[in-house]
Amino acid sequence: MGLDASFRAMHAGPGVLVLANVWDVGSARLVDSLGPRAIATTSAGVAWAHGYPDRNALPPRLLVETVERIARAVAVPLTVDVEGGYSDDLDAVEATVAGVVAAGAVGINIEDGVGAPDLLCAKIERARRAAARLGVDLFVNARTDVYLRPGAGGDETVAEVLARADRYRAAGADGLFVLGITAADEIRAVVAGAGLPVNVLARPGLPPAAELAALGVRRLSAGSAVPEAVWERARTLAANFLRDGRSEPLSEAPGAYAALNRLMAREAEGGPCGSAA
Repeated sequence: MGLDASFRAMHAGPGVLVLANVWDVGSARLVDSLGPRAIATTSAGVAWAHGYPDRNALPPRLLVETVERIARAVAVPLTVDVEGGYSDDLDAVEATVAGVVAAGAVGINIEDGVGAPDLLCAKIERARRAAARLGVDLFVNARTDVYLRPGAGGDETVAEVLARADRYRAAGADGLFVLGITAADEIRAVVAGAGLPVNVLARPGLPPAAELAALGVRRLSAGSAVPEAVWERARTLAANFLRDGRSEPLSEAPGAYAALNRLMAREAEGGPCGSAA
């Protein structure tokens, strides 16, 4: 079974596909060493690693380069957050998706943001076309940001999510990523009506994975939470060291240097997908 077929099968249940999103080849190596079923990127984490803000600011060429390196470093399926395709020009979106797929991705997230659903429908169609041209059965996860609106929640929000799900499914989406939903009854309603495997994002108030599985959720993502925590911890350590120069707080992870060096040595040797493996 190819990586694309394997990744698609992971959304059939009965359990939840849990994704601890990565942002560069080093973080991908680290997460891959923990035995995940698949690897996913976080658009925010990738953007920050390159010195760009999130929200479609990253040059697509840097995304493609990152995907190439990650895909060479891991053996499991890789899905990539392409935000809104980094453009509203459909030719540009198709080119970006083609670049990401050619680099090794077998899945993407692509979002509607504040845009109209018809625009995301057109982007989904172009993404499917790009992948078909490359012979990859790309899993297109359509992200809707309806729940990010002020005051979102309740029956009207669920109804809008389901209306968008219908349109995205017709355009060729394989999954529905409902960012911001946390209430169990609303998750149950979305799962029942979406007609697509439902992906939710880890955030305060979200039920644990076992309960999500019982609700019918098929995918749970960490999103940008891990790099946010890493960056904040690095900021705190650096600020404290600059202020008082104390060494002890910098030594709270004994053995980490050697362990990380051993992990990254696999990349230098070719890795599980490289010529030396």
